[in-house]
Amino acid sequence: MGRSLTELSTTALAAAASQPGCTVVWPWGSVEQHGPHLPLGTDALFADRLLDRVLERLPPALPIWRLPLQSLGFSPEHQGFAGTLSLPAELLIAQLVAVGSQLADAGFARLLLFNAHGGQIALLQTAARQLRARSPQMAVLPCFVWSGPDGVSELIPEPERSNGLHAGLAETSLMLHLAPELVGALPAGDGLRGSQPPAGWSLEGAAPTAWLSRDLSDSGVIGDPTGATAELGERLALRLIDGWCGLFTTLMASDWPQPR
Repeated sequence: MGRSLTELSTTALAAAASQPGCTVVWPWGSVEQHGPHLPLGTDALFADRLLDRVLERLPPALPIWRLPLQSLGFSPEHQGFAGTLSLPAELLIAQLVAVGSQLADAGFARLLLFNAHGGQIALLQTAARQLRARSPQMAVLPCFVWSGPDGVSELIPEPERSNGLHAGLAETSLMLHLAPELVGALPAGDGLRGSQPPAGWSLEGAAPTAWLSRDLSDSGVIGDPTGATAELGERLALRLIDGWCGLFTTLMASDWPQPR
């Protein structure tokens, strides 16, 4: 039997949910502009394919399954560019709480949100807390694909490490590795043009601002993808997969949270 929860029968699911530490992973992406060279489903593709590679490497006996990809997400910062499809925050929160609470009621011990879209990190954290309050017997882990494993950012040189927020060197390289047929001609990055936040403030970080992509870029690229390579993408993928394999393994070996 594979890792897909939707391929289980109702009796097989009941048996799965009865195992100690049984865990469901729900990959989250988005449909939004990624400049003139990357597909709208970039974040969704990353979440889906990286998760499959992580799960393939885990011991088959581990009680961990995945849900289908949630491809539509929360992307209001990219509206105004053709192809961006953003759902309201309250709708996504309600969806997550509804699905998650049913998994909890079925007996699953953990729900891990495997999210690859930076613009909905805070939203999923908020939804996770609401779900946990509704279903305290189930752990909820709102994870961001790029920030879990150690050493990923070390592969990206400055200033791109700090400034490459969207469709820049990292995302373009990873796509060149995972799905090169979907990558168009690389544009020159025009991100971080014009006015910048005042001293002490940042686009993301300790004192963030609610930026829109139109504030920073005419093309939708925030960063510089011109040096992207499939080789760098492969190194990024390996570090991400290795890191998440380690994190998943540690989680599955734990008894957290304690039964309530």
